[in-house]
Amino acid sequence: MRIIPAIDVIEGKCVRLSKGDYSTKKIYNESPLEVAKQFESHGIKYLHLVDLDGAKSSQIVNYKVLEKIASQTNLKIDFGGGLKSDGDLRIAFESGAQQITGGSIAVKNKKLFKNWIQQYGSDKIILGADAKDEKIAISGWQEDSNQELVPFIQDYQQSDIQYVICTDISKDGMLEGPSFQLYQKIIKECQGVKLIASGGISTFDELPKLAALGCEGTIIGKAIYENRISLNQLEKYILEK
Repeated sequence: MRIIPAIDVIEGKCVRLSKGDYSTKKIYNESPLEVAKQFESHGIKYLHLVDLDGAKSSQIVNYKVLEKIASQTNLKIDFGGGLKSDGDLRIAFESGAQQITGGSIAVKNKKLFKNWIQQYGSDKIILGADAKDEKIAISGWQEDSNQELVPFIQDYQQSDIQYVICTDISKDGMLEGPSFQLYQKIIKECQGVKLIASGGISTFDELPKLAALGCEGTIIGKAIYENRISLNQLEKYILEK
């Protein structure tokens, strides 16, 4: 299972929210690049970079942060937040993203998102399936949709989507443990999906459990920043795989 630390960006700074609520913003570092270099120095190869300003606005905002991290580290970055047009996607890939994650766009403009899968390939496009009570949430989780989580993923599997990041919003940033049952359900009902678990990771012991379920990767955010999981532990886990 791939270990994928998260850097969420607001106004160019590394922050974390609780349950996607922007009023709970906590700044952990003024320099996302510094954080990314720290990850890399502990053997981490992947990064989940989220443009929270972009998620709330109508376009990509913090692409300069992406550019800086991509040009000064060897991390393989998946980038999400506010990707709403072909132009946004082009900027993200030109700025150094290896993959992009589309959430709101996959709900609001299915035709465009499916075109991206065809144009760039299913290894480059990740479906962001963030849910509250198993219903998809969009626009930086500020809006609920009426779309059911599992059928939403299954629909995109028919368009060859491989990678899916699923965040249970009720768990995100709460350090109360991930949604094991939800991930088990997705893996069972969406055969062949490469599921990346996100949200609620609070202790190192949860990682082998997610791997045992069949998760392809896991995104870890606040647990690292609040020193619940150390980078040394993650380095050891990666080396032992």
